[in-house]
Amino acid sequence: MIHVKVKTKEVRFSIPIPYALLNVAISVAFSKFIQKHADKWTKEHFKRKGLNFTFPLIDKRLLKPIVKELKKHKGMVLVDVKAADGTEVRVRL
Repeated sequence: MIHVKVKTKEVRFSIPIPYALLNVAISVAFSKFIQKHADKWTKEHFKRKGLNFTFPLIDKRLLKPIVKELKKHKGMVLVDVKAADGTEVRVRL
């Protein structure tokens, strides 16, 4: 399980993300349907902002082994950031 902890002056919260949910999110976000239509859905916004960007095609079969490997490194800290205003973000496996 991935644990995301955010602490600011006003609020503090923790979000646990199970690996099963991460796998489902990868399957949905990187499905051929979503990837094919992502450019259509964002085309108008990018055109207004003057950006020239296309979403790269990512094969979800490449991401699944990465998640499987992350499971083997329980407790490892991926992100530990402390901003000058006191905001802290920590992502731990």
